[in-house]
Amino acid sequence: MRIAVIGTGLVGGSIGLALSALGHEVVGFDRDPDRLTRARDIGAIGKAAPDAASAASGADIAFVAVPVGAIVAAVQESLDAGAALVTDVGSVKGPVVAEVARLCPEHAARFIGGHPMAGSEQEGIDGARPDLFVGAAWVVTPTADTPEDAYTSLAGVLRDLQAEVVAVTPEEHDVLVAFVSHVPQLAASTLMDVATTHEAQHRALLRLAAGGFRDMTRIAASQPSIWIDILTSNRDAVLGALDAYLVRLQHARDIVAAGDRDAIEALLARARSSRRNLPVGISLSTKLVELHVVVPDKPGALADVTTLGSRLGVNIADLEIAHSKEGGGGVLVLIVSAADADAFVEGLRERGYRVNRSEIE
Repeated sequence: MRIAVIGTGLVGGSIGLALSALGHEVVGFDRDPDRLTRARDIGAIGKAAPDAASAASGADIAFVAVPVGAIVAAVQESLDAGAALVTDVGSVKGPVVAEVARLCPEHAARFIGGHPMAGSEQEGIDGARPDLFVGAAWVVTPTADTPEDAYTSLAGVLRDLQAEVVAVTPEEHDVLVAFVSHVPQLAASTLMDVATTHEAQHRALLRLAAGGFRDMTRIAASQPSIWIDILTSNRDAVLGALDAYLVRLQHARDIVAAGDRDAIEALLARARSSRRNLPVGISLSTKLVELHVVVPDKPGALADVTTLGSRLGVNIADLEIAHSKEGGGGVLVLIVSAADADAFVEGLRERGYRVNRSEIE
């Protein structure tokens, strides 16, 4: 495939390295000529383009890996240039998807919002590595207008990167990442700020800081300019998550102030249990089930099925579309873990889908 990478920083560079290693032709563009040259020198791209349109022209997939505030313009430029499919890697989806639909009504179906939940303490192209996405969740946000072949093409490439593809709506994505990414960033930065208020205390802190403090504040070292766009673009979801967090922090303060040992233990035990049960990817030893879901030939069917799976916590290990020769619809072939299959089948049938399942030996 011909792949365009618009923005050759940490994420864009890692995409380029991984896809180049898989034999794809990768063309890149970056507004910083030095970074673009560096991306070519390390093999993240095979060819440097003079602008985003030149990179995207003729591309099977264009990955837009620029700051959130610049995504819409880069997506529009890539769509206008004729890229068959465009996706991005930004951590805000609702406003981006809506603005692309407003500005590019004729081409917006060729855009699928994306967000790899992966990063590194190293910044920029020199932190890029081809295994950055291995085992990481890569959120995609198909809409009712997303063509089935576009979704499967993108999902296939992401699985080639060994990422776990998770499909949700753009609005659900923004609420979820506010809790798991945006508020943690603010919490870490605020804790670091509180702990280092006075210079003398700061020096002592650096000598005494143990693993727990270092782990919790690690992301406070992130580049501020990136987060300004993210936090302002996803303001409403971030405020909702912050309000919920403040309520729980106030509860924690109250039970500590009251010396309520039982309540403190209950809080810590709930958190410990939840942390230990965070989901992981499907391992090679997991028993798998193949589901055949009959879908009608209408917009949104694919997005409906995949987002239902994400809401139920179903890890879709593979997906294939078998189109009906009569043109009356098709069959989605999904591979999921046996532990997830029952709830997924029940949810699909409640939505009116016909589902057949078979065990994979």
